[in-house]
Amino acid sequence: MVPLIFGITLISFSVIHLAPGGPVEVETEMSMKTSAQARENLKKLYGLDKPLHVQYIDWLTRFVKLDFGKSFVDDKKVINKIRERVPITIVISVLSLIITFCIAVPIGVLSATRQFSLFDKLTTVFVMVGFSAPHFWIALLCMYFFGMTLGWLPVSGIQSIDVSGMGVAERLADWTRHLILPVLIGASGALAGLSRYSRSSMLEVIRQDYIRTARAKGLKESQVITRHALKNALMSVITILGLAVPGFIGGSVIMETIFSIPGMGLLFFQSAMSRDYPTIMGILVIGAVLTLIGNFLADIAYALADPRIRVGKD
Repeated sequence: MVPLIFGITLISFSVIHLAPGGPVEVETEMSMKTSAQARENLKKLYGLDKPLHVQYIDWLTRFVKLDFGKSFVDDKKVINKIRERVPITIVISVLSLIITFCIAVPIGVLSATRQFSLFDKLTTVFVMVGFSAPHFWIALLCMYFFGMTLGWLPVSGIQSIDVSGMGVAERLADWTRHLILPVLIGASGALAGLSRYSRSSMLEVIRQDYIRTARAKGLKESQVITRHALKNALMSVITILGLAVPGFIGGSVIMETIFSIPGMGLLFFQSAMSRDYPTIMGILVIGAVLTLIGNFLADIAYALADPRIRVGKD
């Protein structure tokens, strides 16, 4: 994980500096009277007058001390800005992941055990539509229908303006109503793919000889599926869940921007528009760490799901 982190930081640092325009250009583009000397002073202030490899070494030196520097926009410490935003993104991502798992796996299992049935055909059409439709388009439709037409759900932020006058239960209900659309829409894309993987994996497992043996012993079909087939079918599902973590984190940029949720995704979008290099790098590193942790947890889940997978001394 450690070499991967450093590789990610090197590539990310190089790529963001290749983007056209920089923080100095963004700050001075609306002011035609800004002199060339003023621009040079700003570059020197931000450390952008140094060669790129020197800038990276300086950033890396601070990074190993868990210091991401200060934002070019408001001169606040990047770590403090991320600390304020990352809990919201993690909550939304975790909730979306839980909902995806709880819905996709049962759909995949039922589709596999009822192959070519009406349920299997309907769910296939449903998940393919959900997989093909752009998330931002679905989000806009849901905002218009549930928020503006029906008025059932709020369409921006994570709390109402008058939240200060609410009790604990009312605040929790208000917070839940604000998160329903972002969480469900965030889960819709992964739901389609995961349910198809669950179906394919279950179909492969239930055709194995040990499943026929279990049925020949007279076990109920529910016992055959839950005790013998499901656990082995979950191996590929665990792989997809580990790979879905970066998708949820990356998708937070779109969801949080559309719904104006003050999370890490919205902060990343705003930082990218203003070419706030320290904040962009800090968010990319945090996202990479969360992704690697997700893959690490997937490796642990392998061992829990399959007793044949163990790491230890002979």
